[in-house]
Formats: sequence, structure tokens, C-alpha cells
Amino acid sequence: MFSSLKVRNFRIYWFGMLVSLIGTWISQVAQSWLIFSLTNSAFLLGFVGFLNSLPVLILSLFAGVLADRLDKRKILIITQIVFMCLAFLLAILTQFKLITPGQIMLIALLNGAVMAFDAPSRQAMVVEMVGKAHLPNAIALNSVAFNSSRIIGPALAGVLVAAIGMSGCFYINGFSFFAVIAALVLIRVEFKPAHQQHHGSPAKDLKEGLTFIKGDSLIMSLISMVGVVSLFGISYIILMPVFANDVLHVGVKGLAMLMSASGMGALIGALILARLGDFKGKGVFLLVSAFVFSFALIVFALSKSYFLSLMMLIFIGASSVTSVALVNTVLQTNVPDRFRGRVMSVFMITFAGVMPFGNLIAGSLAQAYGVAVAVAAGGAVCVLFMTVIVIRFPEIRKI
Repeated sequence: MFSSLKVRNFRIYWFGMLVSLIGTWISQVAQSWLIFSLTNSAFLLGFVGFLNSLPVLILSLFAGVLADRLDKRKILIITQIVFMCLAFLLAILTQFKLITPGQIMLIALLNGAVMAFDAPSRQAMVVEMVGKAHLPNAIALNSVAFNSSRIIGPALAGVLVAAIGMSGCFYINGFSFFAVIAALVLIRVEFKPAHQQHHGSPAKDLKEGLTFIKGDSLIMSLISMVGVVSLFGISYIILMPVFANDVLHVGVKGLAMLMSASGMGALIGALILARLGDFKGKGVFLLVSAFVFSFALIVFALSKSYFLSLMMLIFIGASSVTSVALVNTVLQTNVPDRFRGRVMSVFMITFAGVMPFGNLIAGSLAQAYGVAVAVAAGGAVCVLFMTVIVIRFPEIRKI
């Protein structure tokens, strides 16, 4: 289950990343509550999510070209330092009661711009740290780290918001970046550019990568699955404060538990994948996970029971992480090294870049028709699309 942690570089990076991610989730819960307390608007929750992810859509393709040309470790050191500075800026503005919704939106936009350059390099560097033999396990363990933090971070946030305030949560996030920056400084990854000779322009490299992706039906179908889930399914997260406050009436501590339940499920899913390793039947597992996610999302949207909502969030978390991690694994094991950064940039666009539009759609629907309608409609769209995928792309079942 933890075989890739035997590799020194990945072990150091993984623990540093885990600490940083816990800080990020503490901050995310506090920021959601801050926005909702300042505005009482479901639409603005969606709009801030829109701004946070919009730069990923615009900049990720260029960032993927850079990831194939430059030292990924150095790119990540720079992006993590900028993330840290933005976290401290949010903390200071909140502490001195200078924070406004407009400032939160600007910081969200800047965070998204940094994420656009961070994510392709982070995804593509995994194989450089562990090699292809450990790649499925390493991708699964990255999901373990991300989703462990989704349990620990929100649970801590529920206590910390009351104990040290929202600004204290933002300070904790800022300090947590020191862990991943130190890890990146300590690891030694040999830089091997995908193109040994750069006679072409970045624009030519970009066109070459997009042509490769377009010509592979398996890659296109997998990426489209991630895109639909991100556009219509994942936006339930940014509406969680409305479910906690207006539907289930459980307050900020209940919000933390809801977020943690989703993280608990995701952790279970990630551990199962880590244990399975390079197993047969990935395609069937992927399709089953996608349908479980879609139906559980609909039940969660319609639930008025706190307990049932928690149970559905566990299923949503487990099925979403297994779906995305399996797509990530299949892509990275089937893509030539020279295209890895560009393919992962397109993966990140469909995973995170389309989220702003999903957040905006969900926020608008929630404002007009209520959060239950907004989230249930997204789940229904996912069910219909996955049905089309099963019919149109039978080769996925053979993976």
C-alpha cells in the first residue's frame, strides 16, 4: 500500500505536501465561512470559486509547455512561495478587519493563476521521483495525502475558527507552506527535458501536444469524463456552507464535519487504489465509480437528514477520488514522456479549469432555485453523460 514511500525523494515530498495541504483545507473552510458571513450569498460562494479556477483554464496549456521544457522542481518552489505570500496577505487583511469581498475575489484570482503553473509540473514530476514501476501507487498516495488533509483540515478548522478566528486559520495556512518548500529544496530530481533540442517555438510545442491528444480517442474520452464531473459535479463543495446553514442547520462545526465526511470517503477510496496497485479491470472500476458518484450526489442534494448527508458525502468522496486517480494513472502510463507535461496540463484544465464555470452555474442555480435543485441537476447530467460514455467508448471497459 505504501511502496512508493520507500523512495527517498517521494517520501520527503509527500510528507511536506501533506502538512501544506492540511493548512490549505483549514484556510478553505475558513474562507468559505468568511465569504458567507460577509455576504450571505450562495452566488458569491460560486463566483469566488469561479475566480479561483478561471486562470487554470486560461494559463494551463502554456504552463504544460513550460513543464516539458524547464526544471519542474524549481517551478514548484516558486509557486509555493507565492502561495505562501498570498496566504499571509489574506491573514493580515482579515486580522485588521480590512478584508472585503472584492479583496477575497482578487486573492482567489491570483491563487488560481499560481495554481495554473503549479499543477502540471506537480503532476508530471511524480514519475521523475518514483519511476513508472511505482507510478500507480504514487498517484494513489498523492490522493491519500490530499484526502487525509480533507479530513484533518476541516475538522481542525471547525475548532480553530472559534478558537483563533478566521485570520488565525489563514496564518496557519501560510506557515504550512514552509513544509513543502523545505521538502522541494531537500529532494534531488534529475532534470531531463522532454525535448533535448528546442528548435521549435512554445506555440509549436503546444500545437504538437494538442494534436497528439486529439488523435487518441482513449485520452479524449477519459479527459471528457473528468471535464463533465468537474463542470457539473464537483461544485457541490462550494455550496457546502449553504447546506450546513440553511438546509441542515448545523452551523460552522457541522460544515467542518460535512467537509470531513467527503474527505473520509476520498481517503478510503485512495487507500483502496494504493493497495490494489497496478490491477486489472481499471476501466470497469472507473465507470462504476463515476456512476456511484453521480447517484450519491443526487441523494445528497435531496437529503434533509444530517446523517444521510454525511453517508452520501462518504460515497461521493470515495467515488470521485477513485475516478480521477484512475484517469490520472491511465493517462500517465500511456503517454510518452515528451508529451507528459502538456497532457497533464489538459487534464488539469478539465479537472480544475472548467470548475469556475461549474461553480458559477451552481451558484446561479442555487440563488434562483435553491441548492438542492442546483446539485441534483448536476448529478443528473453526470449520470446521462456516463451512460453515453459506456455506449460510445466500449474500449474503456477493457483497460
